[in-house]
Amino acid sequence: MMIDQFLNYLRYERNRSPRTVQLYEESLRDFEAYIQGVDDCLSLQTADTDVVRGWVEHLMDEGKKATTVNLALSGVRTFYRYALSRHLVAKDPAHAVTGPKKDKPLPQFVREKDMDELLDDRHWTDDYKDVRARTIIILFYETGIRLAELVGLDDEDVDLDALQLKVTGKRDKQRVIPFGEELAALLQHYLELRDQEVERQTTALFLNKRGERISRSHVQGLVRRYLSEVTTLKKRSPHVLRHTFATAMLNNGAGLESVKKLLGHESLETTEIYTHTTFEQLKRVYNEAHPRA
Repeated sequence: MMIDQFLNYLRYERNRSPRTVQLYEESLRDFEAYIQGVDDCLSLQTADTDVVRGWVEHLMDEGKKATTVNLALSGVRTFYRYALSRHLVAKDPAHAVTGPKKDKPLPQFVREKDMDELLDDRHWTDDYKDVRARTIIILFYETGIRLAELVGLDDEDVDLDALQLKVTGKRDKQRVIPFGEELAALLQHYLELRDQEVERQTTALFLNKRGERISRSHVQGLVRRYLSEVTTLKKRSPHVLRHTFATAMLNNGAGLESVKKLLGHESLETTEIYTHTTFEQLKRVYNEAHPRA
């Protein structure tokens, strides 16, 4: 009876969508069935916080995702707020119950062999746009810098003799990132070609054809275009190349603290998510290679 009153309140007073009403009804019917299974004497009016918490744990034990559990809990919370305001219950047992934290998705990354295919096996021309695109992609892949950091680079930030890059990151914090001979040679070639073909209007490292600093959207577009040639990942962004850098470093023996400094992370916890990525890759290799897996 109380549930029906609540559903009519959602429909006619709150004008909630049929889908929302349906989801809330399913949650409440499930909660009511759980209560009756715990104790025949319990009801929606007498359930306490421990019962609500037990129901949440029950949903998680059934394998429900955190998002699904939180949505169900939201329905029960809304019901009890309504019931309390109508004096249908004496207390709100769901108020103090918190749902499970949402699982953070693992970072997506491009496999090393796919990056090799793109950077080494693909036919790149000596056209300015082609040279610039390849330089940008390798720079992302070899340094792990953010999109804003790459777009903000000036010529003076690149030291080809010392093989290092000065980057201005979040909150204007600067860090120095080393790079290899391959990137140094590519940057040198790009700079020579750029100065021949483009009339500079700024001190920026990467320029468009008008000699202006390249835009974020332009870089995003070219990265998406070229990554589409070698991967079917839904995300094909500069940030995926940052993830790819971190994963490649850890897979090839780099320490977590070193990767943290290179990425410019404040906390080691932020960097640790890449260890989960590398472990998932390790599990795939094991399952594919071991005869009894």
